[in-house]
Amino acid sequence: MIKTRFTEMFGVEHPVVQGGMQWVGRAELVSAVANAGALGFITALTQPTPEDLTKEIARCREMTDKPFGVNLTILPALKPPPYAEYRQAIIEGGIKIVETAGNNPQEHIDVFKQHGVKVIHKCTAVRHALKAEKIGADAISIDGFECAGHPGEDDIPGLILIPAAADKVKIPMIASGGFGDARGLVAALALGADGINMGTRFMATKESPIHVNVKQQMVENDERSTQLIFRTLRNTARVAKNAVSVEVAQIEREKGADTKIDDIAHLVAGTRGRVVYEKGDPDHGIWSAGMVQGLINDVPSCQELVHRIVSEAEEIIKQRLGGSVSLAAAAE
Repeated sequence: MIKTRFTEMFGVEHPVVQGGMQWVGRAELVSAVANAGALGFITALTQPTPEDLTKEIARCREMTDKPFGVNLTILPALKPPPYAEYRQAIIEGGIKIVETAGNNPQEHIDVFKQHGVKVIHKCTAVRHALKAEKIGADAISIDGFECAGHPGEDDIPGLILIPAAADKVKIPMIASGGFGDARGLVAALALGADGINMGTRFMATKESPIHVNVKQQMVENDERSTQLIFRTLRNTARVAKNAVSVEVAQIEREKGADTKIDDIAHLVAGTRGRVVYEKGDPDHGIWSAGMVQGLINDVPSCQELVHRIVSEAEEIIKQRLGGSVSLAAAAE
């Protein structure tokens, strides 16, 4: 059993987190993660309305009696979602753990704390982590450049970002970006984290609510099978490499700093990405996936995956680190 500050604070068995993922963080996956002893997050904005989120929370509760949370991602939009209403649905739904991401979560943290809700804020830079700690986050999730989704604009990989954050952040910290097996968990703990967050790896599980073709595509893909897009817009996203994402990147290369969202909007529409997950055509639109695809070789259940990661991590700690490394005595 691997116990850390994270498992103690959030009341979960294992230091493994399934973060919020648009169109993916639904009750069937989150409950399976929870039943495996890890911490899963329903993605609030996957639900069309706050009322739908209330129903999804209730549906998840029917499938697990273990802790789970809700992700609330705050991003700039021409027509922002009714965040206050989603927040209220979270509170009234009895959720006690929230993952925030995106813009400054100050307003949301203040309200959540008033209702006894613990907040994990996901960030991509040490300075952002320190800010989250200052404004009241209970823990942070630090997202390295390898991650799927939005890795920020600093391009700092986890091997540097995690210990750099650990040197300065005092609250519990989850390492995110590039994690998918026991070796990653042990490495994250050695680098100063209190656990790992996995997105892409949990997408390729039996309970993940996406088409089997997409799961199989991740098994077939390798660590080179991602594409960075939106770089010219200073809103970098790492997505699966396919015909659509390659076309987006090509347009950005050709237009450079003159690229406008209107130039690529027809290619990157969220509805197209949703069809990928629902219909199983990996080339229909853009969809998030990280470099960790290179470590995905099967589609296990969440129970099998979490148990494998934790048991193998314990073995690495006991045998490989405890037995195969010898320390020579210093010469007199």
